[in-house]
Amino acid sequence: MVDATAILSQSTNATNTPAIASAATALAANARRTQWSIQNLGTNPLFVRLGSGATSSVFHVVLKGSTVQDDGTGGIMSQDVGAIYCGEVTIAGTSPRYTVLEMSN
Repeated sequence: MVDATAILSQSTNATNTPAIASAATALAANARRTQWSIQNLGTNPLFVRLGSGATSSVFHVVLKGSTVQDDGTGGIMSQDVGAIYCGEVTIAGTSPRYTVLEMSN
Protein backbone atom coordinates (compact mmCIF):
# COMPACT_ATOMS: atom_id res chain seq x y z
CA MET A 1 0.00 0.00 0.00
CA VAL A 2 1.31 3.45 -0.93
CA ASP A 3 1.86 6.03 1.82
CA ALA A 4 -0.22 9.06 0.74
CA THR A 5 1.71 11.32 3.13
CA ALA A 6 4.97 10.47 1.38
CA ILE A 7 3.45 11.23 -2.02
CA LEU A 8 2.10 14.57 -0.81
CA SER A 9 5.41 15.61 0.69
CA GLN A 10 7.23 14.82 -2.55
CA SER A 11 5.07 17.13 -4.64
CA THR A 12 4.06 19.95 -2.33
CA ASN A 13 5.43 21.87 0.61
CA ALA A 14 3.72 23.93 3.28
CA THR A 15 4.93 27.44 2.58
CA ASN A 16 3.75 29.07 5.77
CA THR A 17 3.94 28.29 9.46
CA PRO A 18 0.56 27.55 11.05
CA ALA A 19 -0.41 30.37 13.38
CA ILE A 20 -3.40 32.37 14.50
CA ALA A 21 -3.31 35.60 12.54
CA SER A 22 -5.10 38.93 12.36
CA ALA A 23 -3.16 40.71 9.59
CA ALA A 24 -5.05 42.23 6.68
CA THR A 25 -2.98 40.21 4.19
CA ALA A 26 -3.69 36.52 4.76
CA LEU A 27 -1.53 35.35 1.83
CA ALA A 28 0.96 37.15 -0.37
CA ALA A 29 0.90 36.39 -4.09
CA ASN A 30 2.67 33.12 -4.92
CA ALA A 31 2.89 31.82 -8.49
CA ARG A 32 3.87 28.36 -7.17
CA ARG A 33 0.74 27.94 -4.98
CA THR A 34 -0.94 24.57 -5.50
CA GLN A 35 -3.57 24.80 -2.77
CA TRP A 36 -4.66 27.02 0.08
CA SER A 37 -7.29 27.39 2.78
CA ILE A 38 -8.40 29.89 5.40
CA GLN A 39 -10.56 29.28 8.46
CA ASN A 40 -12.25 31.89 10.62
CA LEU A 41 -11.33 31.32 14.29
CA GLY A 42 -13.05 34.42 15.65
CA THR A 43 -16.71 34.88 16.57
CA ASN A 44 -17.30 37.68 14.04
CA PRO A 45 -17.72 37.26 10.26
CA LEU A 46 -14.47 37.31 8.25
CA PHE A 47 -14.58 39.03 4.85
CA VAL A 48 -12.20 37.49 2.29
CA ARG A 49 -11.10 39.13 -0.95
CA LEU A 50 -9.06 37.56 -3.73
CA GLY A 51 -6.86 40.60 -4.20
CA SER A 52 -5.83 43.61 -2.13
CA GLY A 53 -8.00 45.83 0.00
CA ALA A 54 -10.69 43.64 1.57
CA THR A 55 -13.32 45.55 3.54
CA SER A 56 -16.73 44.66 4.95
CA SER A 57 -18.24 46.04 1.73
CA VAL A 58 -15.57 44.93 -0.81
CA PHE A 59 -15.05 41.16 -0.61
CA HIS A 60 -15.66 37.87 -2.42
CA VAL A 61 -16.65 35.55 0.43
CA VAL A 62 -17.86 35.91 4.02
CA LEU A 63 -16.75 33.20 6.43
CA LYS A 64 -19.15 32.72 9.34
CA GLY A 65 -17.86 33.25 12.85
CA SER A 66 -17.20 30.46 15.32
CA THR A 67 -19.65 29.74 18.11
CA VAL A 68 -16.82 30.26 20.61
CA GLN A 69 -13.39 31.62 19.68
CA ASP A 70 -11.03 28.92 18.36
CA ASP A 71 -13.61 26.11 18.59
CA GLY A 72 -13.14 25.06 14.94
CA THR A 73 -16.71 25.83 13.83
CA GLY A 74 -15.90 28.99 11.87
CA GLY A 75 -16.29 29.13 8.11
CA ILE A 76 -13.63 27.69 5.82
CA MET A 77 -12.65 28.57 2.27
CA SER A 78 -10.20 26.44 0.31
CA GLN A 79 -8.91 25.68 -3.16
CA ASP A 80 -7.18 22.40 -3.83
CA VAL A 81 -8.37 21.33 -7.29
CA GLY A 82 -8.83 23.03 -10.64
CA ALA A 83 -7.51 26.52 -11.30
CA ILE A 84 -5.85 27.70 -8.08
CA TYR A 85 -5.85 31.43 -7.31
CA CYS A 86 -2.21 32.52 -6.86
CA GLY A 87 -2.65 36.22 -6.07
CA GLU A 88 -2.84 38.09 -2.79
CA VAL A 89 -5.64 37.14 -0.37
CA THR A 90 -6.77 39.85 2.05
CA ILE A 91 -9.26 39.84 4.90
CA ALA A 92 -11.33 42.31 6.90
CA GLY A 93 -13.66 42.15 9.86
CA THR A 94 -14.16 43.14 13.47
CA SER A 95 -11.24 41.72 15.47
CA PRO A 96 -10.24 39.26 12.71
CA ARG A 97 -8.76 35.97 13.87
CA TYR A 98 -7.97 33.19 11.41
CA THR A 99 -5.55 30.50 10.36
CA VAL A 100 -4.34 30.00 6.80
CA LEU A 101 -2.55 27.15 5.01
CA GLU A 102 -0.68 27.44 1.73
CA MET A 103 0.96 24.62 -0.20
CA SER A 104 3.26 25.11 -3.16
CA ASN A 105 5.64 23.09 -5.28
